[in-house]
Amino acid sequence: MKKTEIVGYKRANLGRSAANQLRAEGQVPCVLYGGKEQVSFYAPAYLFRPLIYTPDAFEVTLNIEGTEYTAILQDKQFHPVNDTLVHADFLEITPEKVIKIKVPIRLVGTAAGLTQGGKLQHKLRQLKVKGPANMIPEYVDVDVSSLKLGQSVKVEVIDLPGIEIIDPTSNPIASVNIPRAAKMAAELDEEDEDGEGGEEGAAEE
Repeated sequence: MKKTEIVGYKRANLGRSAANQLRAEGQVPCVLYGGKEQVSFYAPAYLFRPLIYTPDAFEVTLNIEGTEYTAILQDKQFHPVNDTLVHADFLEITPEKVIKIKVPIRLVGTAAGLTQGGKLQHKLRQLKVKGPANMIPEYVDVDVSSLKLGQSVKVEVIDLPGIEIIDPTSNPIASVNIPRAAKMAAELDEEDEDGEGGEEGAAEE
């Protein structure tokens, strides 16, 4: 996992009005759980940009008034109108703690079908996994170089020792789609062949 740091401050007052006041000041109310104690805190909204505007998986160092915790962002809530972050939940972790998280999938290689006019479609961009925090990879690389026109690669090809893959193995990760023009040309060829066959049959009669 990638790493980032968020500096926060303990919340003196809880409740909706206090939370709304923090948001008005550009702060995000947060909760840290999963450890010895639950910690309610807040942090500047701009510090969350690396976490919420990327598919990457992050290990977060939370520095709350000098006390550091290692965590992952477990849940986030956005304003229904302006889409700003209004709340964040963090799960405290240790290197051996088993966690569930989404890891970005990175396609490697150039699909063979691209030279035939195909278009590569990246269907599954994040993989759900479960395992010890210190074994979670930063990326999952999937080789697509052997894909030809109309072919796809599925989750079943991924092998992560010591990590459980939660997504169904039948889920497609990427495929090489046949261009519409090529499909239409193939259909026209079939129609021409059918038409020729019909004319020959009529002539024989």
